[in-house]
Amino acid sequence: MSRRGLFVTLEGIDRSGKSTQAQLLAEALGCDAVAVREPGGTAVGEQVRSLVKDPSTAPSPRAEALLFAAARAQLVAEVIEPALARGLTVVCDRFLDSSLAYQGAARGLGVDEVRAINRFGMRDLAPDLTLLLDIDPAAASAREGELDRFEAEGASLQVQVVDAYHALARAEPERWRVVYAGRDQATVHAEILALVRLQAAAGRHEGQRAQHDRDVTPE
Repeated sequence: MSRRGLFVTLEGIDRSGKSTQAQLLAEALGCDAVAVREPGGTAVGEQVRSLVKDPSTAPSPRAEALLFAAARAQLVAEVIEPALARGLTVVCDRFLDSSLAYQGAARGLGVDEVRAINRFGMRDLAPDLTLLLDIDPAAASAREGELDRFEAEGASLQVQVVDAYHALARAEPERWRVVYAGRDQATVHAEILALVRLQAAAGRHEGQRAQHDRDVTPE
């Protein structure tokens, strides 16, 4: 039976460079990696993405959270779980922590409440490693690009999201690694790749130790 793959997620505010770094990471890992994004990665997810990113739409905070949860459930079932079962590394541009930060904290729904509505669709799946691309909101907003609905809401939302991400990282330091994203692209990529390789090596070591324990356990 093949070893379960590594599940890596990248988080950060808009324009933190997260999507670019996710792509670079997947390319560096090669054929053993699958790159996906949230919302998206499936036909269902891409339709949700178009809806929630559209500046002309205004779903309520609860509707927004449920839309993200639905797209996530489809991505888990259709792409992430099958890839992990084949032993592949999954690189995901955003995952549950985005909903916890944006809808749970910044929208005021509550982190525990948003986590609860996602539990059904995620089936206890959790990342092995989450990389927070940390950048000052003012520096991020200065980067070029078209504004989506979330960015158009202004700097105050991004500041709240940054604070929420830091709180999540402090709560689970064994899973989170904070990477300063204000540096040049190559330097950020090198740090991310090193962290992922370190996590993969630790996972292999744990797997070998577990196999050894099974082998030496008397019948």
